[in-house]
Amino acid sequence: MAQPMQGIKVVDLSRILAGPLCTMTLADFGAEVLKVESRAGDETRAWLPPVTEDGVSTYYSAVNRNKHAIVVDFTNSEELADLREIIRNADVVVENFRPGVLAKFGLDYETLRMSNPALVYCSISGFGDGGGASLPGFDLLVQAVGGLMSITGEPNGTPSKVGVALVDVLAAQNATTGILLALRERESSGQGQKVGISLMTSLLAGLTNQASSTAVTGNSPPRLGNAHPSIAPYETFATTAGVVVIAVGNNRQFASLVTELGLSDLLQDPRFADNTSRVRHRKELKELIEEVTRQRTAVQWTSRLMGVGVPAGKVNSILEALEFADELGLEPVVTIKDPKTGRTSKQITNPIGLSRSKPEYRLVPPALGEHQHVYRSTPAIKGANPND
Repeated sequence: MAQPMQGIKVVDLSRILAGPLCTMTLADFGAEVLKVESRAGDETRAWLPPVTEDGVSTYYSAVNRNKHAIVVDFTNSEELADLREIIRNADVVVENFRPGVLAKFGLDYETLRMSNPALVYCSISGFGDGGGASLPGFDLLVQAVGGLMSITGEPNGTPSKVGVALVDVLAAQNATTGILLALRERESSGQGQKVGISLMTSLLAGLTNQASSTAVTGNSPPRLGNAHPSIAPYETFATTAGVVVIAVGNNRQFASLVTELGLSDLLQDPRFADNTSRVRHRKELKELIEEVTRQRTAVQWTSRLMGVGVPAGKVNSILEALEFADELGLEPVVTIKDPKTGRTSKQITNPIGLSRSKPEYRLVPPALGEHQHVYRSTPAIKGANPND
């Protein structure tokens, strides 16, 4: 069966995380993706340790499977001409250079659309191409100025970043969605368009209820640690071994929780009569619950509480999380083997599940310029088989 993106040619001028994750998603579902790098290569190639078994950066490996890779020197007129010819025959370009940089080389949207009006051109920036065009688009910086750090961390502690480049991931997902929308519109209009994605707006939209409450009330929410601003109890609790999350979403679950904990008297306490009251008295409620949870392990509490219909779970390490997902049959890890070189790459599976069109894992993350011979000149470019 044909893949959803089969026949779509993508030129990936991006590097690091947001752009490469977007193009890898498209590649997993059949798009032909050509990764274009400078002589120095994608910065993440040098972000190590940790490394794979064959010494490749795990950061680079995480977002660059199913791609071909070539090196292009933008200051070399012949190489630049070949790249423009590739793009003339492409469907999609993805780039995350600082706004204005690619125009110097004739690789901006307005220039490229003259020779390829059907081109969908996705530009990922930190803060857009207006007043924030000169600002560096680093995930940590956006987490800070975009408000995420202000609500992350303990109430009396310092603001904290999320433990992964979450803003880049959000931007990658928005970029993928934007490209698919533009390709869908192109089916009726025959015209491409520019897709503009910024890390800043991706984060603000991703703040959902927290941003909404701020826009409505004019008040910024405080840091609550692992607690929820609108639900209680909905946070972490200490145990004799490990930490357990208890996520109560309604009064029925609350009744089951306190009954299982031997705290059924709390059902008659007006401080905890409904969710609004429980949120108001969150601190007292946590202390009462934690006096009991400290008597058993996180694993034991997970089993007991889930057994009575209360959402609960041990705080896992990432390794434990992968093992748990595997136990559930979610198949979180796949190993790709290059049929020609024998190289293997262990990868986290694509999270998108389609009933008829499965993601495919065809190619290990490419070495720098690995497919230069396939795309060495314009004739070869036109007839290149991305599965070679």
